Amino acid sequence: MKRLLFLVLISICWAEHTGNYALERDRIIHIQENGPRLLVEAEQTKVFSHRGGNITLPCKFYRDHTSAGSGTHKIRVKWTKLTSDYLKEVDVFVAMGLHQKSYGNYQERVFLKKGSENDASLVITDITLEDYGRYKCEVIEGLEDDTAVVSLDLQGVVFPYFPRLGRYNLNFHEAQQACLDQDSVIASFDQLYDAWRSGLDWCNAGWLNDGSVQYPITKPREPCGGKNTVPGVRNYGFWDKDKSRYDVFCFTSNFNGRFYYLIHPTKLTYDEAVQACLKDGSQIAKVGQIFAAWKLLGYDRCDAGWLADGSVRYPISRPRRRCSPDEAAVRFVGFPDKKHKLYGVYCFRAYN
Repeated sequence: MKRLLFLVLISICWAEHTGNYALERDRIIHIQENGPRLLVEAEQTKVFSHRGGNITLPCKFYRDHTSAGSGTHKIRVKWTKLTSDYLKEVDVFVAMGLHQKSYGNYQERVFLKKGSENDASLVITDITLEDYGRYKCEVIEGLEDDTAVVSLDLQGVVFPYFPRLGRYNLNFHEAQQACLDQDSVIASFDQLYDAWRSGLDWCNAGWLNDGSVQYPITKPREPCGGKNTVPGVRNYGFWDKDKSRYDVFCFTSNFNGRFYYLIHPTKLTYDEAVQACLKDGSQIAKVGQIFAAWKLLGYDRCDAGWLADGSVRYPISRPRRRCSPDEAAVRFVGFPDKKHKLYGVYCFRAYN
């Protein structure tokens, strides 16, 4: 009897459960999430080029054509460059329909690729050293918008620099100008880090473009943070850009011209070196140009020569006795008296 009652109760519970399920099944409400109706993507987050080259910053957008109002608004594409501290954005290019506008140094150098209907990729021509950095692609349709970020990296070389006054004599603004005067720009942390990974070792701290002061060490030693420390990029932190004084790390890339050592029958004073290059249809070369020729072209010459800043240097790509026996490097002789008639000269002739 008890067993029969138990079976009856199971049957009743099962019937109530399946009956309720059938009722609830008819009451199901389908809720569609309000997801993004506009999606912006970059096929590559980093692209590589060099000074004077052309590059495409990839960016495409995708719209939800099933949503209400889709396609009723004009598409607006805006490209901006992010500053190294991410606190500001610099306008580069804006387009909406037939209306297009480029800004600042980008004028007449940028345009949309328009490879397809949803292509917002930006083409930059005749790339400059200042073009290096991160760019934001923003696509706007009505109230919908989305963004993607693309980094433009440049092939080049980082080099430490200090003026005739000696080491630790540049505030941040003077450091920026010092690099510009030597056909280069102040380097970023990423550029210094890549140079360190490639073997750059320098025991004097220098400004970077974000206002920090750092230096790369591949061979730890006592005067450079300690012998028992690990290799790396040492960080002094952020300092007063007007009052604090350090060296600077500069960055340069390919040049459009000819760098060469001028064959001359005699050694030259600095003023004679300047005039000798001019007479040869050139200019006395800059520090950035000797580093670019050495690093990017493999230029090798075991003759010390004057450069535009009054320093004397020579580039060695193939280490050998009496010419940088231990490493490939741009050897630094110093800032001698400009009246000394002891050196040759390196010249640079730009191509039009």
